[in-house]
Amino acid sequence: MSSHAVPGDPVPVDPAIPFRTAVGVWFAISLQTFGGPAGQIAVMQRTLVEDKRWIGQRRFLHAMNYCMLLPGPEAQQLATYIGWLVHGTRGGLVAGGLFVLPGVVALLALSALYVAFGSTVAVTALFAGLAPAVLAIVVQAVIRVGRRALTSTALVAIAVTSFLALFLFAVPFPVVVLVAGGAGWALARWRPGAMPQGGTADTRDDGPAPVIPDDALHTERPSGRRTLRVLLVGLLVWGVPLASVALLTGAHSVFTEQGLFFSGAAVVTFGGAYAVLAYVAQQAVQVYGWLAPGEMVRGLALAETTPGPLIMVVQFVAFLGAHRDPGPLDPWVAAVLASLLVTWVTFVPSFLFVLLGAPYMERLRGNRFLSAALTGITAAVVGVIANLGVYFAVHTLFRDTRTVDSSVFALELPDPSTLRPVGLAIAIVAAVLIFRLRWSVLRTLGLCALLGLAAGLSGLMVS
Repeated sequence: MSSHAVPGDPVPVDPAIPFRTAVGVWFAISLQTFGGPAGQIAVMQRTLVEDKRWIGQRRFLHAMNYCMLLPGPEAQQLATYIGWLVHGTRGGLVAGGLFVLPGVVALLALSALYVAFGSTVAVTALFAGLAPAVLAIVVQAVIRVGRRALTSTALVAIAVTSFLALFLFAVPFPVVVLVAGGAGWALARWRPGAMPQGGTADTRDDGPAPVIPDDALHTERPSGRRTLRVLLVGLLVWGVPLASVALLTGAHSVFTEQGLFFSGAAVVTFGGAYAVLAYVAQQAVQVYGWLAPGEMVRGLALAETTPGPLIMVVQFVAFLGAHRDPGPLDPWVAAVLASLLVTWVTFVPSFLFVLLGAPYMERLRGNRFLSAALTGITAAVVGVIANLGVYFAVHTLFRDTRTVDSSVFALELPDPSTLRPVGLAIAIVAAVLIFRLRWSVLRTLGLCALLGLAAGLSGLMVS
C-alpha cells in the first residue's frame, strides 16, 4: 500500500494488480465509454468482472447499486468506487479522473470548432443531421428507464405527474426530485403494497474466483475522523477555484454565475444526464441566455459522439456562454477558462460523494424506506427525460414556437407551418436504425450527420 494512502482505506490483499497496470486499464476503459451510462457500465462489467476478474459480479452490482443512489454520473462514480476498492483513495481519483479526461479534451476541441465554424454550410448541415438523431436516442432512454423503473401503478403515476409538473407548470427540477422521493417514502410507509419488491440477492458469481476476494474489498467501518478529513479536503478542492474566480472576476461575471449554477446542479442530478439536462437547458437558455434552444440539442449531439459521461455537455454550454460574454478577457481565453471551471465543479462532487459516503451508505443499503424514496426518484426520472424529449423535439423539428400563457400554466407550442421536413425525415431514419436495426448510438449519429451534410450541400433546407 502506498505511504500516502488515507488511514481506513480498504487495503488490497493481492499484489497481482500493480497500480501502474490499473492506470493503464482505466485509461483503456475511458477510451471506450461511448453510448451513455448503460454502455459505459457494460464496458466496465466486461473488462473488470469478465476479462480481468478484478472483482466478482456481486461486488460489482453492490458498488453499482450504491452509485445509483447518488446524484451525478453513475458510471463515472462506479469507476471511482471500484478504483477506491482496489487501490484506495489514489485508485478512486485516478479511475474517476481518467474516466472523464478523454471527453473533456474531445468536447473542448469540438466546442471550439463549433464556435469557429458553426455558421458555415457544412457544419450547419452536420448539426442539422445530428440533432434529429438525438431525439431517437432520448426516446430510447425513456423506454429503457421506464421498463426498469415503472413496475407498479403508483410509480407510473409519479412519472406522469413529474412530466406534467415540468411540461405544464415549469416546476423546478430539484422540487420534482424531492417530492418524488417523499412520495416513494410515504408509499412504503403507508401503502407498502404499492411499491415493487425486488432485489439482487440471488445474483451469483460465475467463473473463476476474482483476483481480490469479495469479502476483502470493503472492510472499513465509518470513522468520524476520516469523514471530517475527506469532507474538509473535498469542500476546499471544490470551492477554492470557484471562490478565486469570483474574487478575480466579480460576483456577476459569467464565470461566477456558471460556477455557482453548475455547482448547484451537481448535487441534484439524480437519474443521470438525461434527467438533469431539462433543468440545465431551461436555466441556460431561458434564464441566463448562454445559448439558444437549438444549440442545447447540438451540444448533446456532440456529447453523444465523445467518450465519457453525457453530462459533459455542460462544458459546451459554458464554452459558448463565456465566449459570447467574456468580460475583459479574450473570448477564446474566457471560453476555455469557463469550460474547465464548469467541468471541475460538476465532477468534484462525484468524487466527494463516493469517498465520503460509501462507508455509511453501505450500512443503509437494506433500509426499506431509503430504497423506496430512491425508487420514487427513479420513477420521476422517466417523466423528466420525457419532458426533455418534448423540449428537444419542439426546437429541433420546428423553426418557430409560440407560448401559451394562463394564470395556471405556461406552454410552449411549435408553429406547424415551420416544420423542418428534412429534420423529421432524419429523425424517422434514426428511430428505425435504433429500434428496428439495433444500431449503436455512435453509428446512428454518424449516418445521420452524413445525411444532414448531404441534404445541406444539395441545397435542401436544413436550417
